[in-house]
Amino acid sequence: MTTPEPQPSDREPAEPAQSTEPADSAASSEPSEPSAASESPATSEPADSPAAASAASAASAASEGSAAGPAASGPKYADRIYRSTSGFVGGALILALACWLGIDAVAVGEGNTPWLAFAALLFLVPLVAAYTLVPAVYANEYRLRVRNPFRTITLPWGRVVSLRSGYTNEVFSDDGDKYQLWALPVSLRARKRATRRDPRVTGGRTPGTEASRRGGAPGAPDRSAGADRAPTDRSMDELRELHKNRGGEASAQGEVSVRWSYEIIAPSLAGAVLLAVLLGLG
Repeated sequence: MTTPEPQPSDREPAEPAQSTEPADSAASSEPSEPSAASESPATSEPADSPAAASAASAASAASEGSAAGPAASGPKYADRIYRSTSGFVGGALILALACWLGIDAVAVGEGNTPWLAFAALLFLVPLVAAYTLVPAVYANEYRLRVRNPFRTITLPWGRVVSLRSGYTNEVFSDDGDKYQLWALPVSLRARKRATRRDPRVTGGRTPGTEASRRGGAPGAPDRSAGADRAPTDRSMDELRELHKNRGGEASAQGEVSVRWSYEIIAPSLAGAVLLAVLLGLG
């Protein structure tokens, strides 16, 4: 009769054994979830990296294109500079002599002499520099910039009507304004000398005859015709060629600007006033 009683006690430990299985399964499932969560960011990084790289490359390409736009619109070559070499050298020598005499008078002069010397330097130095060192003509594929003694004129090629050479070299705008090119003075002596060197004028020979005499084919153009031009006339020919080639381009359009050289006008006027006052006071 007492033999069946141990059976329930044998079954009771079996129930806790069954209850441990969910705990074990839960314990085993808990570490698996962080591993999946930890793996998901690692897998998302390679997926996002091509998109980020493509976006960065597109942004860099856009920035390079925007930076290259203004650079491409600028001049491809440096400006051609035209000026009178003899005038530049002569002006430098005159300024050196004037400064030497003027500074000596200011340093060792007596009475009103230092003030008179100072006023004369203040009046003359800007004028000499303006007429000898300052004048220059700058030309590129977009515009012509004329720097005269007292003002600087910028003319886009599209606004230039013509460049004419007579007793002076001049440029005309489409507004009817005329601007003299101080940096390219006309030398009648140089023109006569170039005319005497031209065989088509002096000898009455045709260009074909001159070419055949020099070993070229009869009827061929005389390649030395440019060498028989005065220097300033050759410079004007180059400017006319630029105007002919670039005058109709869209990039060579714009407004004509004129800037007065107050840095030269102001000290020269101050020196003139001071000199007049000193002379008036005796």
